[in-house]
Amino acid sequence: MRILSTTALFLFATSSCTAFNPVNLKARHSVTSALHMANPNKSVFLTPESAKACIDLAGSPVYAYSLEKLEENANACLAFPNAYGLTVRYAMKASPNSSILKYFNSRGIHIDASSGYEARRAMSAGIPAENISLSTQELPSDFAELVKMGVKVNACSVSQLERFGQAFAGTGQKVGIRVNPGVGSGGFSASTTAFSKTNVGGPSSSFGIWHELVSDGTVPDIVTKYGLTVERIHTHIGSGSDPGIWQQVASKSLSFCKLWSTVESLNLGGGYKVGRNAGEPTTDLQEIGQPVKEAFKKFAEETGRELRLEIEPGTYLVAMAGALVSTIQDKVFTTGDSGHVFLKLDAGMTDVLRPSLYGAIHPITIFPGSGKSSDVGSETENVVVVGHCCESGDLMTPKPGEPEDLAERTLRLAEIGDIAVMDGSGAYCSGMSTKNYNSFPEAPEVLVDKEGKPHLIRKRQLLEQIYQNELDLAGVF
Repeated sequence: MRILSTTALFLFATSSCTAFNPVNLKARHSVTSALHMANPNKSVFLTPESAKACIDLAGSPVYAYSLEKLEENANACLAFPNAYGLTVRYAMKASPNSSILKYFNSRGIHIDASSGYEARRAMSAGIPAENISLSTQELPSDFAELVKMGVKVNACSVSQLERFGQAFAGTGQKVGIRVNPGVGSGGFSASTTAFSKTNVGGPSSSFGIWHELVSDGTVPDIVTKYGLTVERIHTHIGSGSDPGIWQQVASKSLSFCKLWSTVESLNLGGGYKVGRNAGEPTTDLQEIGQPVKEAFKKFAEETGRELRLEIEPGTYLVAMAGALVSTIQDKVFTTGDSGHVFLKLDAGMTDVLRPSLYGAIHPITIFPGSGKSSDVGSETENVVVVGHCCESGDLMTPKPGEPEDLAERTLRLAEIGDIAVMDGSGAYCSGMSTKNYNSFPEAPEVLVDKEGKPHLIRKRQLLEQIYQNELDLAGVF
């Protein structure tokens, strides 16, 4: 049954709430309003039929990933310009499902892990330890065991390098050095030095060893003291798209490679910006890569050493290859000058945290609950889309870059039971959410093959699994 269309809401408002100066909700939608989506009958890779098939298989909400898009993005990264060899490492924190890891492994893409737990998770998915690089804010207590298994560790602070040296003193053990080059590039900040939640380089970032500690001899002295072998320099500056900054960092990073003749590769990290919405830029890997390639050639001419290039894309590989498929479970309104029509999803910050955390904007497409393209309407309305949590910050349509403020979005006229597809949810959504808040179970995941058929790659979490590690406390109260 179709329940309370916007027109019905308007009639209710005008008959029941006149004392509160109701807004004319009918004026909020128009058949001529521009849809904020690339195609009114399709999201990035889902049609009404395939979105409904995902729900029929796994329930709602569900994360869906496109095998075709994963392949397309992998091809682009593997074609990154290089002079003397390339290793692409998938930043698995972006979306760590084992099926995604296994697919990239089948393409010859290695792994960038951000914790010891991620490294072991990757190995449990069949990724060879020697194909895993670990750069972490918290060096795990078992790092020495991981190194002996083959995992490549990048020391990300002076104390991490000291601990590594103490564990492998006098052995000539190979190690990588992660350097903070002094500048960064954040997707939500134009500054290269100020703080931004997506900027991991520069003086406002704690990531990596400050470059002056490398050039002033502090780091070389530690390396010498413990007889370590530096095989790799690593830098990562954040989620930006400015080619000039990337080229600047590449040149500066190559200068660090000159400090140790044993360095065989330079890892420039990832963070390649992906435009999720119309008009947003997507990093041109060829544009960024060509000057880097030339810089490597120049380094070889000056030193006689041919360095291998490593990159660590996460967002670029999976962001637009994933979508959150959810259901509109309620529709409410408020009146007055600040009134809105609200679409309430059966998902929210428990599934996609980026809008609440960053003020990130995701494309949203409304499909009919029937899952039939023939039922797609042309009428639109201005709405605010919110999540299902008892949390005012559970907002899916914030003002761009302002998670503390909401914004209306022009979407296809929706009713309870319709499907909402939030594209651009392949990266830092399933792997970075507030799952289990309000005791909502973790959503399932499906992989959509090239014929449009979904396959279950993670089951929905059971309620009991949320609290299965809790223990009864006897005799205390």
